Amino acid sequence: MQSTKLIYQIGLTLLDGIGDVLAKNLIAYCGSAEQIFKTNKAQLEKIPGIGFVLAKSISQSKDVLNRAEKELTYIEKNKIQALFFTDKDYPSRLKNCYDSPVLLYYKGNADLNNQKIISVVGTRTPSPYGKLMTENLIQDLKSSGILVVSGLAYGIDIMAHKTALENDLQTVGVLAHGLDRIYPAVHSNYAEKMLHQGGLLTEFMSETIPDRENFPKRNRIVAGMCDALIVVESKKEGGSLITATIANAYNKDVFAFPGRAGEALSEGCNGLIKTTKASLIESVADLFYIMNWNQEVKQKKSTQIPLLLNLSPDEQIMVNVFEQKAQLHIDEICNATQFPISKTSSCLLQLEFSNVIKSLPGKMYEINR
Repeated sequence: MQSTKLIYQIGLTLLDGIGDVLAKNLIAYCGSAEQIFKTNKAQLEKIPGIGFVLAKSISQSKDVLNRAEKELTYIEKNKIQALFFTDKDYPSRLKNCYDSPVLLYYKGNADLNNQKIISVVGTRTPSPYGKLMTENLIQDLKSSGILVVSGLAYGIDIMAHKTALENDLQTVGVLAHGLDRIYPAVHSNYAEKMLHQGGLLTEFMSETIPDRENFPKRNRIVAGMCDALIVVESKKEGGSLITATIANAYNKDVFAFPGRAGEALSEGCNGLIKTTKASLIESVADLFYIMNWNQEVKQKKSTQIPLLLNLSPDEQIMVNVFEQKAQLHIDEICNATQFPISKTSSCLLQLEFSNVIKSLPGKMYEINR
């Protein structure tokens, strides 16, 4: 029964000492969330990363499942969609990130696997320049079908959401708390509109307040579910730089608007550009050029892959993925091979060195024929 399955999935996220990485490891060994709770303590202890204490915690988890039942009642009453990381509707780009949330709570009508997704972040106290750059960027995306993601925070975040709503673009806000509240409350009117033109997404269950430690967790979702992260304006140690660092670790394309030298709100973006952690962007044209979004990717029903010798088994699997499509994004390759992003990047680099494939802008790849 689906509701019973979901109770165990929610319960998994409530186990003390079991984070997202370890939870996925448990799923790999046990087969499902439900089976984790039904596996005896002695067997759990043998799973790498578990041990006596965690095995005991799992085997004595009645209170956890009671809380999960309560949450199930809440999400069913409020028509909230629970997305487990093995579900087809779970954001595929985020799934490729090693520490992605095991479970997400979502309310809205946007496709979280939209063909093109950007995340826009920046300072909570933008200058007129930062506001103008955000507005121009989003306005120029009108009719592009791009999904705009941000964190519903003060400043650049809410400017991105607001401008997207005004220009008929779907926009998703990623929250650092449960869906039973909106923080900051002053943005509730925008959040309500987003439910009909985008959505609200969080890994936190109801009754979770916006504690300080929740925001870096929120940031990894913002970074992980996009194709490109755009930093508009940031101080030298702004929270947006944390998101940019995460995005770089996830092998995402990161962009930053340059600012005037010597101004505090320009130091973060200028630093990203100066250290090659972000590409300089001045307009949507720059975004589309670097992301290779100006060209329509031609697909073929079937493509003959040339016989290639001396490939490792993993490299051969990767090459075979190109049989159905002329060009592939790195996220598509990850999804098709089920390789983690680190392994995918390593194989792609080796294949490029061997002149088997070539890299294109926007983390696209094409096989040499």
